[in-house]
Amino acid sequence: MERKAIDLEEGWGYMVKGISKLERILEGLPEAPFSSEEYMMLYTVIYNMCTQKPPNDYSQQLYEKYREVFVEYIKSMVLPPLREKHHVFMLKELIQRWSNHKVMVRWLSRFFHYLDRYFVMRRSLPALSEVGYICFRDLVFMEVQAKVQKTMISLINKEREGEQIDRSLVKNVIDIFVAIGMGGMNHYEQGFELKMLDNTADYYKSKAANWIEAEECLKRERDRVSHYLHSSTEQKLVKKVQHELLVTHANQLLDKENSGCHALLRDDKVEDLSRMFKLYHKIPRGLEPISNIFKKVGLFGHITAEGVALVKHAEEAASNKVLIRKFIELHDKYMAYVNDCYMNHTMFHKSLKEAFEVFCNKTVAGCSSAELLATFCDNILKKGGSEKLSDEAIDETLDKVVKLLAYISDKDLFAEFYRKKLARRLLFDRSANEDHEKSILTKLKQQCGGQFTSKMEGMVVDLTLARDKQTGFEKYLLDNQHVNPGIDLTVTVLTTGFWPSYKSSDLKLPPEMVKCVEVFKDFYETTASHRKISWIYSLGTCNINGNFEPKTIELIVSTYQAAALLLFNTTDRLSYSEIMTQLNLTNEDLVRILHSLSCAKYKILKKEPNTKTISPNDTFEFNFKFSDRMRRIKIPLPVVDERKKVIEDVDKDRRYAIDAAVVRIMKSRKVLGHQQLVVECVEQLSRMFKPDIKAIKKRIEDLISRDYLERDKDNQNTFRYLA
Repeated sequence: MERKAIDLEEGWGYMVKGISKLERILEGLPEAPFSSEEYMMLYTVIYNMCTQKPPNDYSQQLYEKYREVFVEYIKSMVLPPLREKHHVFMLKELIQRWSNHKVMVRWLSRFFHYLDRYFVMRRSLPALSEVGYICFRDLVFMEVQAKVQKTMISLINKEREGEQIDRSLVKNVIDIFVAIGMGGMNHYEQGFELKMLDNTADYYKSKAANWIEAEECLKRERDRVSHYLHSSTEQKLVKKVQHELLVTHANQLLDKENSGCHALLRDDKVEDLSRMFKLYHKIPRGLEPISNIFKKVGLFGHITAEGVALVKHAEEAASNKVLIRKFIELHDKYMAYVNDCYMNHTMFHKSLKEAFEVFCNKTVAGCSSAELLATFCDNILKKGGSEKLSDEAIDETLDKVVKLLAYISDKDLFAEFYRKKLARRLLFDRSANEDHEKSILTKLKQQCGGQFTSKMEGMVVDLTLARDKQTGFEKYLLDNQHVNPGIDLTVTVLTTGFWPSYKSSDLKLPPEMVKCVEVFKDFYETTASHRKISWIYSLGTCNINGNFEPKTIELIVSTYQAAALLLFNTTDRLSYSEIMTQLNLTNEDLVRILHSLSCAKYKILKKEPNTKTISPNDTFEFNFKFSDRMRRIKIPLPVVDERKKVIEDVDKDRRYAIDAAVVRIMKSRKVLGHQQLVVECVEQLSRMFKPDIKAIKKRIEDLISRDYLERDKDNQNTFRYLA
């Protein structure tokens, strides 16, 4: 039996009753909830009206009426109360109306569900729920948006001023802005966020905050986002506040008398320095616009001032003994700032490096920092040095020394001074700990490369081999009883290329010493006949017994001193010239030896005339009356200032290094202009020393004279490599 068709008027009459009931429920009027029978009846009416055969298929008309329901309800029930209310009350009304509207959309979409399933899909029309929300957006929201926006911004500003506001109310309104975009953020961004951000900028324009206040403001704005603004706003909001509080007021903040960068560094305000950096670091490219300020009054300027003050104080006191320790302490202090306050940022590492390079390359009381650093290491590493430290502290200090070395331009000068001092520690058994010696060489190698430490490492290895060689010599003497050197002899065999160059004089040894040298030569030829031995007597030490009238005293002297004293075994009195002839020494060496034995603390020889200086007319005799409370004394030679020799050696090596660099560059380039050649040469050599431009020019001229290079015939400032 065929179902009776329902006409539009009759069917819509049923629907109006259901819709009216829904509206009364939404308005809070006395009304029972929908029963399942009522819901099914309303659903079925729509279903029947949409599935009847044409012309009784009312799908199109019902789709239009669905929209009209919302329009009529909004105009009659929603807009009038919204227009009457203002400020917070208007916001509360809006939230309530939006909540009701969502319920209405949900129920009506269910009643008209069949339309959505077939008619809407076939015609590609907006879904029923979308139609409902569009009605609210176009008719309600667009009308009140300006008022809502103004009220919301007013509430946010009140909260900024310390007033308490209803955050949940603000959040619910924000949710409407977002939801009304139906998947897009346009309504939220254009209708609220844009104006709110402009207002934020205006609000903070007048706020010249200090570091703590700026940090607090940013924290509160982020807090605002987490409580009621949309998460997408956070970055934009923070950027606005950062710009107004930090970028616009950068000069004012960083130059403030009591809280600016200089004051914070001066007063060691680590927390504020850290806060300052973190605030600027978070600004995209934020450190760039203020880097000049930091450079002028910040880390660079402050460290430079402190470092220069240390140098000046050492210069005025004519004492540089503690300067390197002061440099290390200064470096520790500001390295902690860079790590803790400035999050290890490269900009501040660069400032620290540039600042230390300024004062670490100054000469203090006639000494370069390279020499002072080498001396400082010597004090740490030698027995009885002035730096009394635990093993851990020594290793840590050596680390810091190597870091300081990075700031010194004349690294080759440090290497030569260090090598000289290392040689003395190794040769005279003054090294406190072999592990520490190896440790610093490893650190230096990592910092400056293998070439920097190759000779020093060779020296350490040499000493181990020399000990083995000495053991072999002692075994040789045991195995060959007929061979007797006459005195106990210890020989340290070294490789010439590793060690500093020492003066090898033709000292005429006393007969007692000649015999033992010959015995060792015979032994050495049995182990390394292809190698030639050169004897460096200036480095030798001897233990000899002085038979004085009061008592016998063991004297620890140099080989030169021993040779001079042994001359008095066969005679009581010798002139200066006689001693010179018998020992075959230079004036310079002889004066030092005789001064140490007759004019210094221990007067083993008596001198006539009895003056404090040595002259060629002096005569000397053995002082039989000499006495000392000790049974064993060391008689030192006057200290020789090796600085001049070291600097000469380094200058010579630099000439070779410049020659090698120029030839290397020209070999690969073939033709090159003068300026470019100098630039590339400086670049290649600057890892070890800062080459003097005049020295480079001089070496280029020398290479031209030696036919390594030639000048271009057409351009005197261009060079060609001669293969």
